[in-house]
Amino acid sequence: MGLERDAGQIPKMSIWNKARFGEDTIIGNLDTGVWPESESFNDDGMGPIPSRWKGICQNNSLNKFSCNRKLIGARYFNKGYNAAAAAAAAARHPLKPSFNSARDTDGHGTHTLSTAAGSFVPGANLFGYANGTAKGGSPRARVAAYKVCWPLDPSGGSCYDADIIAAVDAAIHDGVDVLSMSIGGDPGDYFGDGIAIGSFHAVKNGIVVVASAGNSGPEAGTVSNTAPWILTVAASTIDREFPCYVSFNHQHIKGQSLSERGLPGNKFYPMIKSEDATAANVSRHDAKLCLLKSLNPEKAKGRILVCLRGQNGRVEKGEAVREAGGVGMVLANAESDGNEIIADAHVLPATHISYSDGLTLYSYLNSTKPRYGYITIPKTELNTRPAPFMAAFSSQGPNTVNPEILKPDITAPGLSILAAYSKDAPPSELSFDKRRVPFNVLSGTSMSCPHIAGIVGLLKTLHPDWSPAAIRSAIMTTARTRDNEEMPMKNSSFTKATPFSYGAGHARPNRAMNPGLVYDLTTSDYLNFLCTIGYNSTKIARFNTKNYFCSTKPVKLEDLNYPSITVPKLRGVVTVTRKVKNVGSPGTYIARIQEPAGVSVSVKPDRLVFDKVGQEKVFVVSLQAKRKGNGYVFGRLIWSDGKHFVRSPIVVNL
Repeated sequence: MGLERDAGQIPKMSIWNKARFGEDTIIGNLDTGVWPESESFNDDGMGPIPSRWKGICQNNSLNKFSCNRKLIGARYFNKGYNAAAAAAAAARHPLKPSFNSARDTDGHGTHTLSTAAGSFVPGANLFGYANGTAKGGSPRARVAAYKVCWPLDPSGGSCYDADIIAAVDAAIHDGVDVLSMSIGGDPGDYFGDGIAIGSFHAVKNGIVVVASAGNSGPEAGTVSNTAPWILTVAASTIDREFPCYVSFNHQHIKGQSLSERGLPGNKFYPMIKSEDATAANVSRHDAKLCLLKSLNPEKAKGRILVCLRGQNGRVEKGEAVREAGGVGMVLANAESDGNEIIADAHVLPATHISYSDGLTLYSYLNSTKPRYGYITIPKTELNTRPAPFMAAFSSQGPNTVNPEILKPDITAPGLSILAAYSKDAPPSELSFDKRRVPFNVLSGTSMSCPHIAGIVGLLKTLHPDWSPAAIRSAIMTTARTRDNEEMPMKNSSFTKATPFSYGAGHARPNRAMNPGLVYDLTTSDYLNFLCTIGYNSTKIARFNTKNYFCSTKPVKLEDLNYPSITVPKLRGVVTVTRKVKNVGSPGTYIARIQEPAGVSVSVKPDRLVFDKVGQEKVFVVSLQAKRKGNGYVFGRLIWSDGKHFVRSPIVVNL
């Protein structure tokens, strides 16, 4: 997904050819809209729009907007936004009438939708970097844009619950099969969460809802979109980088960049810490972060400045340096950012280096005078190692709303992803940037979410009878937790990552096509879940249009038939019940346990025999602490018939 490396041909996709690249699956995207003229939405070779489609191409503005056989629908929703803006009219007026359009003026929505299901586009690149054939996860799927996010209003919001719920209702009516939502907020009660409420109604209608985990990592307990009916996606790296070196004192430190140009002349330049160019009446702290207007032009002019990551945008720091007359920037990570370095479309020659490399550079700048450096021109490099590893920004578990449900569910590529972009938006996403590009490289769980939506589109084509829960199960239980060096996946500090970072692991679409067994769930299971967490009939009415009466027999949250097993408080012996459905050939599955440290785990029965497709079997997992502990430990349950390996994370708090 994102970018194929063969720039000249449409790539072969082995077993996915059976899905015809997701043809006639309809993927909807809730975001900032779409740039309809993008080549990623060309409809070359596509047949008629499916007759089941009931959507529209909405355009009530001065902006010309049209759909085609690829981009089959577009709507905008701003009543919630306008109501909030009107309430704060003293500070801001509602949207202008010309904004009444599904056109993407931000770039985010075009990028995410094309990542999920963009058409094949040869020669896609950003400033010549990452050149190749771009395509989405389901390149032959039909797409529809639902614009729900708008410029920030005085209250700080931009995607309002009322607009999100209205958009989901429209998507249900229109006939989408998959909904991709690269949006979210702080984790909270589902009753007050428009994404949770809207997605419940979508799932009830057979639509798979995929949402981003959030970009508040690496702190624990930051994961959002935690409802168990949502497929929640974390972000990890791919094996492609854009290396750009800073050279000094016979040393060469590798960073990442997408700077459009290099330093003038083949020579070294004076290099200083940005705080050594602090402007008058500005704190050294602000100058160290390279905030706008924090630097003294007399001290910055003609020099490379070393700035610390944090507080303001990475590209904005470069603009602060450029405004002050600096010729280049080295952006050094703070300790919390670890080894995660991001390639950005900087406005001057610049590179982004890791925390440990930053310490080396700062040591040089603190010990030597005069100090000189040079920044090389970036290049595109493939087959990098190790990959994938987790992005530092990717929000992490545990799930603070219901710790019995592991979130995130899965991880997918979310760093330096090339995809289509809006011609109304600069590649840096900052207003001072006057550049415009047809493709852009972005990072975030907003980018990983549509990768999974694309995989879902393929699975929907292959298995139209599978439920949303079965599709999620197939993706989760076939995921991988090792990198391309056959080592356990790491976090951005290159220490071992856990399911709180990656959920079940890094998605593998080919394996997900044939998972062997799935953990299925129905609307009634989710309603019983709401009953168990204490929702009464009034609250449940937000999720279910029909009256639903909770059973007097309590259901344990740990027994929700989820593809992962989480026990947030292990005391004595805890039993967890699960049920698996055979979606493959007849066979006998044997259980294998990788026990969490200090926990005894047993499975009964540990052998499941399936005679036919659709047959279901129940098993019980018993967990008991071997010793006193303090904190979470991790293991795995694997069911295998020798061909399929059905993996479930086990997460236990001792």
